[in-house]
Amino acid sequence: MYITAVLGNSMLIVVIITERNLHEPMYFFLSMLAVTDVLLSTTTVPKALGIFWLHAHDIAFDACVTQVFFVHVMFVGESAILLAMAFDRFVAICAPLHYTTVLTWPVVGRIALAIVTRSFCIIFPVIFLLKRLPFCRTNIIPHSYCEHIGVARLACADITVNIWYGFSVPIVMVILDVILIAVSYSLILRAVFHLPSQDARHKALSTCGSHLCVILMFYVPSFFTLLTHRFGRNIPRHVHILLANLYVVVPPMLNPIVYGVKTKQIREGVAHWFFDIKAWCCASPLG
Repeated sequence: MYITAVLGNSMLIVVIITERNLHEPMYFFLSMLAVTDVLLSTTTVPKALGIFWLHAHDIAFDACVTQVFFVHVMFVGESAILLAMAFDRFVAICAPLHYTTVLTWPVVGRIALAIVTRSFCIIFPVIFLLKRLPFCRTNIIPHSYCEHIGVARLACADITVNIWYGFSVPIVMVILDVILIAVSYSLILRAVFHLPSQDARHKALSTCGSHLCVILMFYVPSFFTLLTHRFGRNIPRHVHILLANLYVVVPPMLNPIVYGVKTKQIREGVAHWFFDIKAWCCASPLG
């Protein structure tokens, strides 16, 4: 699944970069999503495989904190990217005549910068919240990768600030993203069902279908994992670990597949890319 995630998202990025007809805001945000998926799975899965295959159970504290930072930054960043994609679809369907004037490349660049800045600023304090803690008991993390609250619970000090910040600030921001996405799609659906022809409604809904699938694949497992980790005290620990590991590899694996299957432009771009590779490989050196 990890190999599929890396190859699929890398191919998606290459196709979006090389195909000029995909140089649009929607596909720019999609390439950001693909980069985030690669980083999220690469931050966690290789270490987990090292544990299972090579019995490499040790990790330096600084490396552990770095892993915590990137795991949470990718989570918050991916949520913001999905919100940006929902805004893109809202403008494209509800105000199509103003699409090119609203989502100009400078505006898209500022949105991308805001996504990166927000994710960094929300998670950066976690580094100092962990660094300030004294660790004088066990140093065994009951997980295959480091995450904020799991590491904080190893400390022999009060971790109330870690718990409140770790659960409240990122979750509030993600819930805000979910609310705004829901508002965007409610307005999109209202606009779609007011379209005069059935063909126009079908075309508009098909452009949003892949995005809705990706939204569900991201938020449903993440909230389920969060709620079971916070309130599911009767759920065995290995179930928590299994869900957390599937969460960082299954959505990144499925996202490029969903977009490849449901988006005609990407299917054509992939086919054109493979055709170019085949033509290059079969070309005669003297030709």
